[in-house]
Amino acid sequence: MDLALTPAQVTLRDRARAFVVDVLQPLEIELERGGGRLPSETASDVRRAAIEAGLAGGELPREVGGRGWSVLEQVLVHEQYGQVTGGLWSFIPGAYDVLRHADAEQRRRYLEPSLRGERFGAYAVTEPGAGSDARTLATTAVRDASSGDWLINGEKWFVTGSANTDFMIVQATVVEGEERRPTLFLVDYDTPGVRMTADPDYMHTYADRHPQFVLEDVRVPDSARLGDVGAADDLTNEWFVTERIHIGARCFGAMERLIALAVEWATGRVQFGERIFDFQGVSFPLANSAADASAARLLTREAAWLADSGADRKVVHAKASLAKLFASEAAFICADRVLQVFGGRGYMRDNPAERYLRELRVDRIWEGTSEIQRLIIARSLERRGVGRVVG
Repeated sequence: MDLALTPAQVTLRDRARAFVVDVLQPLEIELERGGGRLPSETASDVRRAAIEAGLAGGELPREVGGRGWSVLEQVLVHEQYGQVTGGLWSFIPGAYDVLRHADAEQRRRYLEPSLRGERFGAYAVTEPGAGSDARTLATTAVRDASSGDWLINGEKWFVTGSANTDFMIVQATVVEGEERRPTLFLVDYDTPGVRMTADPDYMHTYADRHPQFVLEDVRVPDSARLGDVGAADDLTNEWFVTERIHIGARCFGAMERLIALAVEWATGRVQFGERIFDFQGVSFPLANSAADASAARLLTREAAWLADSGADRKVVHAKASLAKLFASEAAFICADRVLQVFGGRGYMRDNPAERYLRELRVDRIWEGTSEIQRLIIARSLERRGVGRVVG
């Protein structure tokens, strides 16, 4: 396995870092004090700057209008996105990877405007009674035999999207006789029957919101179907694997920034006549987090390298789960340690450590909880072999 970066990859990483430091980090406090919202003009400026920096649509293939980054290149960029609080990377124009499967008309209506920063979609999978077990999803799509349209009924929670989100990718169960086949549909927010029932505030202050929707006899044409009938599980799982790798990368980025902030503070802060960094109670936890960060970085980059190398998809799935599990658990512990280093100052919301402590907690939940990752890893140990999973 060769993880050496090419000159082009170094340039991409440095360009992403400059964008995060120069454009996104200066907006952290404004976003926090604004409850996760920025003035529309500011948000537009960020989207425009992201396009000019060559970061928009990086994860999507060139043939559909993206930049065609490899998974490793995506990781290099997401490591930088992790170095900003508030999920401010959400303002960078792009689209869910699953839209690579859109047909020409769907690309024109949904994908291309998203890459221009004019639209953005949310993924609507989770329901009040169904989270980790997608087999229990209750939202249905029934075909109207007379028109060929689909009637969608159900309730979706945690429909994550930024302020300019105006459509969702809905996972529904197509009912055909005794068959129940999970299928994806593109649904505009202004479609009759789509109703937002709640827009809760959460522990973190994020650029993305996570509202709840009810869909009541929502009629969409067959042209709104994304992929084949019954293909939702495969398409969604494909996205989940990549997203778990992205989360691992962002968690490493968060740890790198947290440790840097703590070292800067602890080497300059003097108590009892000594730098607090020289007290083992301060420096040793940071040393432990440095080891965790290095391990998270390598796990994530290994999963990306395997994905790019065409390795067995099941092994890549296990490696992505390993990366997400370890990185998300370690990052939360790192944030807690760093907040402690700052003492009372760490408890202030103007301090990135405080914001990270609230924000990193959800990485152990979304896109598959830590418990689900452990289940995937354990099954892979049995089915793929210990050597392939841990080697």
